Amino acid sequence: MDSLVFAAVLLAAAAHAGWNAAIKRGLDPLVTTVLIAVGAGAVSLPILGLTGLPAAASRPWAIASVLVHLGYFAGLIEAYRAGDMSQVYPIARGAAPLMTALVSTTWLGERLGLIGWLGLLCLVAGVMMLSLRGGATLALDRRAVGFALFTALTVCAYSVIDGIGVRASGNALAYTAAVFLGNGAIMALYGLARRGPKLFAAPSQIWRTGLAGGALQFGSYAVALWAMTVAPIAVVAALRETSVLFGALIAVVVLREPLRAVRVLAALLIVAGLVMMKSS
Repeated sequence: MDSLVFAAVLLAAAAHAGWNAAIKRGLDPLVTTVLIAVGAGAVSLPILGLTGLPAAASRPWAIASVLVHLGYFAGLIEAYRAGDMSQVYPIARGAAPLMTALVSTTWLGERLGLIGWLGLLCLVAGVMMLSLRGGATLALDRRAVGFALFTALTVCAYSVIDGIGVRASGNALAYTAAVFLGNGAIMALYGLARRGPKLFAAPSQIWRTGLAGGALQFGSYAVALWAMTVAPIAVVAALRETSVLFGALIAVVVLREPLRAVRVLAALLIVAGLVMMKSS
């Protein structure tokens, strides 16, 4: 992978951790998630006005992505209701790249090579280790883990769908804007169905959080989709999961969740995986 693409995906991973922290820190995960999706949709409108719609061949993939993202957001909301960010986020993001790599190598014919696979496994192991409390899997909350694994499945699905769609779009930014415009609309309907009109009576602080988180969400995924046009989907999907390192830092510094030795070891595994994937 080119160094510029590598660095851009890592920056996107940091932005991804930022908007996830906004959901967890918000007073209500449902309200915050919906407002972030609406915020990302608002960001996409002027961009889509400039770029125009993506190529017709990519539009069915964009529609499929929007539907899968609805499941993703719903799963993420319930996962954050049930567990800490430091537990939920690594599981949701850690299981996804392995699933994505299996699908993209068997279905799309992408190749990672031995070093690439070893790097991916190190990265996944480190990501999953970040979810442990006191180093014991028995400490995991079953409900939180269940929703986190469901979320991971949706991450795998939309990563593959969008990887195919953006390559057929002719314009990565136009495709991203189309997906997020759809996400904003469908999440607004989902939120109204769950809470009714009072959903949008949230305090101004939550609105600001939602709009800022939406901008981070859009920017993060736009970079990732652009990267998928010039690099293997599995590699980009795996590199995005370094967001758990930034997520762990946010969880400790901002959310005041405890720092444990196991997280240090996990970080070392992730870094080792990154080095191997970069050199593969």
